[in-house]
Amino acid sequence: MVKAKYQDVLDLGQELNIQNGDVTEENGVLKVKGTANTQYEKNQLWDKIKEIGGEAPSDIEADIDVADNSVYHRHTVKSGESLSKIAKHYYKDPMKYKEIFEANTHILKNPDVIHPDQELIIPNL
Repeated sequence: MVKAKYQDVLDLGQELNIQNGDVTEENGVLKVKGTANTQYEKNQLWDKIKEIGGEAPSDIEADIDVADNSVYHRHTVKSGESLSKIAKHYYKDPMKYKEIFEANTHILKNPDVIHPDQELIIPNL
């Protein structure tokens, strides 16, 4: 059963609070629809699909929209984080911290000073 194979994708969709979710199975193909909050969340779903089914799986069709295309993601700062750690997480490049700082100058005055519970915009690059 294809649904069981991709259960981790469905679980991630619930965890990410994907809206307007719909899952059907037709002729051995799992059809998944929904709306992710941000492009980052959509990418997480696709990464999970590829992890399970390979680069071009033929047993799943995913139609995932994005609710907010104005940002890549919104990140709530946790204790011990820095802009470079956050940049490495989202962009795989700690030097992209400058882009995150520039997108958040309305709340940040110094790229070396961030506080837990601040919500940062992670910009589209």
